[in-house]
Amino acid sequence: MTEPPERRNFYGRVHGKTLRASQKDYLARDLESLRLRGVAAWENPRRTPLDPAVLFATPRPVWVEVGFGGGEHLVHMAALYPGVGIIGCEPFVNGVAMLLGRIRQAKVRNLWIHPGDARDLFDVLPSASVDKVFLNYPDPWPKARHHRRRFVTPGYLALLARVMKPGAEFRVATDIPDYVRQTLEEVPKAGFVLTHQGGQGEAWQDWLSTRYEQKALREGRSPHYLTFVRAG
Repeated sequence: MTEPPERRNFYGRVHGKTLRASQKDYLARDLESLRLRGVAAWENPRRTPLDPAVLFATPRPVWVEVGFGGGEHLVHMAALYPGVGIIGCEPFVNGVAMLLGRIRQAKVRNLWIHPGDARDLFDVLPSASVDKVFLNYPDPWPKARHHRRRFVTPGYLALLARVMKPGAEFRVATDIPDYVRQTLEEVPKAGFVLTHQGGQGEAWQDWLSTRYEQKALREGRSPHYLTFVRAG
């Protein structure tokens, strides 16, 4: 059983360093036209489902990136796969501002932004409506007492499993060995099958190394790439 939105705790950062003038401009001018409405509980208290077919101009596969950071991977995927509709979730305002700048530069038009908790999005997506989900370098919450805050825990994963189609792909990239351990333990319990586990040099063919990965490599940590498929 998952918590209703009004009772959930959210522990991640929402604000960081002072935004540059250009980033404030992106937020003021661009966010409203790209923000997915009807996701936040205050906008949709009845949790009426969204229709993915209405979000995009034509019927297409729907992908979701959970915690898109600075948005480089999200924009890369949107540009590489223009026939796919992508939704990015990120509560960190600075990351949203960086993504908006990248969208302006790349001029991609096949994505939406939910600047908030991914669980709110999963609440309102129909069952079996998502074809692929990315979880790239999530917050590691390294202290043992904080492991329950990680995305790869039952509350998050139950919502994720509900919205993913049978056979849909769930990709996880992390540089934290204990996050790999917990992912391998918890994700299969939620109804997923591990299909690939690789290390450095074994990323997906369409992978774009993010700034978080580059930081990990500079600091001597090795990436891990895990692929799961939603069981049918």
